[in-house]
Order: sequence, then structure tokens, then C-alpha cells
Amino acid sequence: MLDKRSKIYVAGHKGLVGSAIWNNLLKRGYTNLVGRSHKELDLTDQVAVRKFFDEEQPEAVVLAAAFVGGIMANSLYRADFIMMNMKIQCNVISEAYAHGVKKLLFLGSTCIYPKNAPQPMKEDCLLTSPLEYTNEEYAIAKIAGLKMCESYNLQYGTNYIAVMPTNLYGPNDNFHLENSHVMPAMMRKIYLAKLIHDGAWDKIAIDLNKRPVEGVTGEGLNVQCSMFNVQSQKVLDILAKYGIYDNKVVLWGTGTPLREFLWSEDMADASVHVLLNVDFKDVIGIEKYSSVHYGATTDGAVDRNHSAGRGGAIPSLGEIRNCHINVGTGKELTIRALSELVVKAVGFEGEVVFDASKPDGTMRKLIDVSKLHALGWTHQVEIEDGVARLFDWYRQSLVA
Repeated sequence: MLDKRSKIYVAGHKGLVGSAIWNNLLKRGYTNLVGRSHKELDLTDQVAVRKFFDEEQPEAVVLAAAFVGGIMANSLYRADFIMMNMKIQCNVISEAYAHGVKKLLFLGSTCIYPKNAPQPMKEDCLLTSPLEYTNEEYAIAKIAGLKMCESYNLQYGTNYIAVMPTNLYGPNDNFHLENSHVMPAMMRKIYLAKLIHDGAWDKIAIDLNKRPVEGVTGEGLNVQCSMFNVQSQKVLDILAKYGIYDNKVVLWGTGTPLREFLWSEDMADASVHVLLNVDFKDVIGIEKYSSVHYGATTDGAVDRNHSAGRGGAIPSLGEIRNCHINVGTGKELTIRALSELVVKAVGFEGEVVFDASKPDGTMRKLIDVSKLHALGWTHQVEIEDGVARLFDWYRQSLVA
């Protein structure tokens, strides 16, 4: 059991979920936290990761770091998505084991489930049919990560738990148009279309200076900027590539796919709840699951080189698989309905058009969260409130 003095390493502590987990732990009184930015520690570098664990010796690890992106990025950078994520996971999980980490929490994604999985998707539908092609490499990497956790537990008696969050959004989200997820991309597009219509070039300049689009910034734009100014035309041209026009936004797909969304701070709270209160024995439902199943030595310590439970050597336990935990709301809405919530939050009075010639991706992706509820956690923030909160955060980020 972790106490308030336990040293906890949060990998990816600057990201959407990692930063929320960090803050959640602090609020609960866990102040002995360790984090490294990508510049400080490249998690794909095995030697650097080993050196970090040698020096810091964390008691617990939250693996929230990943190479991520939306449908376009997943399609363009397929090799990067599988290789980068596999390197990160292998390095962190193997070094956590080598350094005797008590508890590890691995964060995956619900894209691990088959494209045509029965809805809502239970944990047991993993690996039952083909994946969605557009994010296959990322999904395979995350499946490998959860299987690593499961396998280390079964072979060595570790306590590694994998959680699979649904689509996340919230503070510190990625609003860069080239590689952001659906909600922040949609929100920024609608906001910029409104600013173009309002002639608010000063605000467009601030937005582009904060988050350039293909290298284009707001330099040269100001309140007096004419629509026929060379720089303003350059900005209009680059934004048009992303479906952003004067009082009009074009979004990919038909708008009919259904999606589930979870506020990132809710995800953080669920993650910390699992980290502090849920053990592997709780997930697989075996109350007396202890070191005796793992080749315990005569003094009660776990033999880390052998497991009596390996390879089904305890027939009474049967096949142990799908030990991960879905994390979400169990609620869904269409992409079109989401756009209407964003339009309301932004105060946009223009037109939102869906381009049906572009791919929709998976048509439905709702998860079953009954296991999570049984383990004592349910979400708090509903989507209507969350969208408004995200837009407030985005506007504040432009003046920070």
C-alpha cells in the first residue's frame, strides 16, 4: 500500500492526462512526485531510462506517456506510432520490474478493441476480431502494453494494472490542427471561423502565435489588417486547408459516428483511485491471490525468477486474461451533436458543414464501465459542462 511519503514517478506529467494525475495526487497529499519532460528524459532511450530508475528508485509508476495523435496522424506516421510506443512501454515496464517498483499503472486507449466489437464494449471483447485500420499500429502497441502488465503479474507476482480510457479532453489538451483529436480540433476551427467573421485579426494573431499552423504565425496581423493584406490572405489560405472559413467550418465525415468522451480530470481521479485502492487480485476477482501463487520462498518473499502460476500451472485459476479496466462514462453522442455543443460554447453563429467524402472512422465506440463501477468509481463531469469548461481553458491559454 502506498503512503503519502511514497515516491511516485508520473511518466508524461506534462501531458493531458499526466498533468491531471499529478495534480490529483498533490491534492490527495502525495507530494513526493517525480516527473521528467521529454527533453530531460527520452523514454525511447533504454540506457537513459535505466539511469533514471537507478537514480530515483520510485516506489510506484504511472505510465501516462505515449506518442499520440488523431486520425490523420495515425494514418501518416504508422511506423512511428507502433515503434515509439513499444519502446516507451518496454523501457519503463522492464525497468520498473528490475527496480522492484511496488505498483505500476499503465494507461492505454479503447482503440484496442475491434472495429466491429459489440456495443458497449466489454473488456472481454479484446482480440476477438480485426482492429480499425486507421489506428491499428497504436492499438497494437497499447495491447502489447496491457499484456506486458498482465504477463508480469502472472509470471512474477507484480502488481501492474492497465486502464483503458475512452476519448479524453480537458486542460492541457492538444489544439494543434495538424495532430489534435476531434474535440479540440473542432473547437479551435469553430473559434477561428468566428474570429475571421468578426474581423478580430488581433485575436487570430494571438491564436496563431501560440499555436502556429504549418509554421504560419500571426506575425504581421493586427486590428487594422485588411482582408486583402498579403499576410492575412496567407493566413486565410492555410486555415482553409483545415476547413476554416469566414463564418463557416467544414468537418470530416458525416457527423453520424457516436463517440464517448471523458473529462481528463475525471480520468485522473479514476487513475489515482485505481493506483491507490485496486490490486491485481481485485481485478481478476480472486480474493486469496497472493505470493503463494508465485513460487513464494520459505521466508514468504516472492521468487522473482520463477512463478508457480506461470503457464496455467494453477488449473483452478483457469485462463487469466483481459485484466485491464475500461475507464469512461458509459454515455455517447454523435459527432454532429458534439459540434452543436461546441458551437454553443464558442457562441458561433455561422455554418458547420460535414464532408461525407472524408472518412468517419469507427462508427460507434462505447465502452462498458461496469467493472470500473464495481471497483468503486464513477465519473462526475457531464459532456455539456465539460465542453464549456474546455473552451474557457482554451481562451485562458491564449493570454497565459
